[in-house]
Amino acid sequence: MKLEIKKGGICVITDSLIQNRFTHEKLAELAIKGGASLIQLREKQKSDADLFEIAQKVKVVCNRFKIPFIINDRVDIALLSGADGVHLGQNDLPIVVARKILGENKIIGGSAGSLAEAKQVERDGADYIGIGHIYHTSTKEKLSEPLGLEKLKEITSQISIPIFAIGGINHKNIKPVFLAGASVVAVISCVVSAENPELAMKELISSCV
Repeated sequence: MKLEIKKGGICVITDSLIQNRFTHEKLAELAIKGGASLIQLREKQKSDADLFEIAQKVKVVCNRFKIPFIINDRVDIALLSGADGVHLGQNDLPIVVARKILGENKIIGGSAGSLAEAKQVERDGADYIGIGHIYHTSTKEKLSEPLGLEKLKEITSQISIPIFAIGGINHKNIKPVFLAGASVVAVISCVVSAENPELAMKELISSCV
């Protein structure tokens, strides 16, 4: 059975490139204890064997807390590790192909940077759309300007599936993102690079009220 995407939740994307104090599984555990509703594993530096091993460890943590676990980019690792789904970028395997591989009971998300891309991701059968970057972000090198809240509002008003907003979001600016129509906010550095990721997560949640 496909796990439900909790509206108003926060997805934490684990990362070992911008910090090396915590493993992916430890970051997942701390984030979930702080209130994260979904975990996404992002790891682009490891071998396939290492990524598979990491995915299995993070899956154990997410299973323990009954939190959905998504893998970035890699449909094969998502399938083999038993993850709850995959998030695909514009240049990754097409969503329709991923659906054939993973089946109807897995969560499939797709990235979009415009309304046109978002509509295509929805037509392709994604369960949610990752929209960004909303604010300036240092996690990824971006050539385009941030979308901003007005563009986010425009997109959310014309898309029927959940919207995950991402990019430069932290405790100071998270509330307007939800008010602009995002179903879920996805964060990276403000949690994984924090001195105490669990406390950083709790601060994020309290800032939404």
